[in-house]
Parts: sequence; structure tokens; C-alpha cells
Amino acid sequence: MLQFYKMLYPFPSIFTWLNHEHTPTKLFTHREFAFTLQGDVYLRYNSFNTAEDLKKQVCALNPTRFEIGPVYSAKPRDKKTVRPAAFTPQRRELVFDIDMTDYDGVRTCCSAADICSRCWGFIAAAVKVLQSALTEQFGFRHSTVGLLWATCDPEALDLTDDQRRALVSALTVVEGGKEMVKKVNVRTAKGLPPSLWGALETLRSTFGPLVLDDQDCFASQEGWETLLQLIPDRSVVETLRNKWSQDPERSSAQKWGELKDLIATKKVDVQPRLKEALEDVVLQYTYPRIDAEVSKHRNHLLKAPFCVHPKTGRVCVPLDPDDIDRFDPHGVPTVAQLLREVNSTSTSEGAGWEKTSLKPYVDLLDRHTTGILENVRMMKRNGETHYCSNVALT
Repeated sequence: MLQFYKMLYPFPSIFTWLNHEHTPTKLFTHREFAFTLQGDVYLRYNSFNTAEDLKKQVCALNPTRFEIGPVYSAKPRDKKTVRPAAFTPQRRELVFDIDMTDYDGVRTCCSAADICSRCWGFIAAAVKVLQSALTEQFGFRHSTVGLLWATCDPEALDLTDDQRRALVSALTVVEGGKEMVKKVNVRTAKGLPPSLWGALETLRSTFGPLVLDDQDCFASQEGWETLLQLIPDRSVVETLRNKWSQDPERSSAQKWGELKDLIATKKVDVQPRLKEALEDVVLQYTYPRIDAEVSKHRNHLLKAPFCVHPKTGRVCVPLDPDDIDRFDPHGVPTVAQLLREVNSTSTSEGAGWEKTSLKPYVDLLDRHTTGILENVRMMKRNGETHYCSNVALT
């Protein structure tokens, strides 16, 4: 890890992304950094004035990973010298964490922390929904996305914990543990909330290729029984249960088609309720599963970009939401691969990462940060303080 930090980690890019300017501001100097060392030693409330200061400490500690916290009212390293009331979290990016393990009830290819290009489809769907909601409903812009989504605009940075809870509540649709079969219960007497109409349209186009064709979620008896438990009509359920039990080789797409066809034969006054149930199935299988606790509190720590996953050795990289469907999680470089690449080059010019397969990801973050810097310049020129930006990580 030490060679990775010394030769490859893009500290200047991280500094500018967090700081929003080239010269240090409180967005960086009052920012908490936490380090995890060998033996699960955890060091919190570190802070630094420059990117070089951060690099020196990281190289001295050689942590297995490090995390980024909020901007405090005082420098975190001075925590012990200030009154508790004078040391409070003031600002932090609005973060959304999509945990792949929460999809274990619907994906058929992997489980637990494992992830492949097939179940990445669930993440891609989540990214599209979140990007649309945050830009169209809440007014945040300039998005870059992944398993962790951090919204960096000042209005998001300044949200209180109560405001964060309210925002997360508005975006939470799938709720309930393994014991709860129906996990979507957001309808009111007027039907599906208008805020979810756009998400439903987006996810309808994803549901067939992902849930029916690729994951084939209703192929097994357990899968189709779960589906039938979500249909509020006993006659429909019994008819299809008998039919599918006699011919269990039907594909998920066939079963879904037969379910829709059978609903179409029901009485007109019954159909709306059953069609709503189908919409809820689409939402339950494809809507983002957000870890609400990560988003609610300003003092929650965010995994630093370009840190290394402890099990796979792969680097956590930022992503472009416009290319989210084409992303392959197994194509992300490992530390060992990057060190081989940098050691195979003869030139010592430029940053180490520029000579490796990490370059496209650092360039992506730098382009994203350029947008932040330009917005800052424009807002300053106009005497304003609000500018917008989002970024996310795998």
C-alpha cells in the first residue's frame, strides 16, 4: 500500500475536489480525515492544510484505508483544545450509499458482498433514478455516480440532519427486512406519488431485460411464489400457481406475460388495483435500495475516492453516469496491476497514475472538479455563493 500512496494516489485531485478552489479553504482545512491502520486501529479527527500535508501523513501511517468526514466548526486536529460546544459538524456532502447486499432478495447471480457485471444492472438502474430525482426534483446538477453518491453543492453541504432525514425519506421506497414480503408501500388514496412517476417509467424499461431476462427472478418456485405473494387476488394467484407448478420450466418473461394477460381478463373495476400491484413489483425489484443511515447524519464518514477494497484489492473509482450501463466492476484495476504498470514505464515525468489504467478515472474526477471550479468562479463574479455538483464512487 505504501508504494501505491507514494507513486499513484492522486492527492492533488482529492484536495481540489473537496476544497472547491485551488487555495486552501475551510472545506479542506476543517475537514475530518479518519485512518484505519493494520490491526483495526482507528484514528479519527485528523485534519490538514494542504494536499501535501495529507500525503505525508498517509505515507507515514500507511493505512489500509482512509475516510473523509464533515467540515467542522474548528479544525478536527484541535478537537481536544476547544469546548465541545464549539466543535460541531457544519457541512458535509449529501451522500447516498447503495449496498449490493440489500439486493440479495432479488438478484440470482451473486450474494453478500460479491458483485458481477450482471447484478451491476441493479446499480445502473439505481443511478438513473437517483440522478433524475436529485436533478429534477431537488435541483442538484453536474452528476457523476457509483455505489456512493456524494452531492457537493453548497445547499446540500449545508443541510441539517433533520433536512437530510426528510430528503432521504422522500427517496426511500423499498423498506422492510427479509421477513416482509411486500416492501413497497408508498401509495396513498390518490395512487402513486407524482415524485415516483418518472422513476417508474425509467424502471419499466429496465425490469424486462434485467429482472425477467438476465436475472430470471421468477424461474424457481421460490421466485414465483414471492411474485404471487405480491398479487392481491386469490383467484389469479391460485390459477397461476397451479399452471406454473405443472410446467415449472417457463421463463420469468413467460410467467410475467401470463400474469399480465390474466389480469387483463378480470373485471374492469378490479384491474386498476392489480395493475398497481404490477407497478409495485417493478419498483420492489429495481428501485434503489438506499442505506438511509449513511445519508442522515453530517458526521458520517465517506470512503475516500481511490482507496482500495480490502478483499478484492481493486481501487474504488469515480464513474460517469452516462456510461453506467457499460461499466464492468471486474475491469477496475487492482493495486498490484497498477504497480506493475507504473514500474514498467521508463519515464519519471508526470504523476505516477498518468502511466497506468487509473488515468481515465482520475481524469474523470478532474473534469468533474473543473466544473466545480468554474461554477465557483461564476458565482463569485455574480456575488453569489451557491453552485452545484455531484460525484460518486464504486
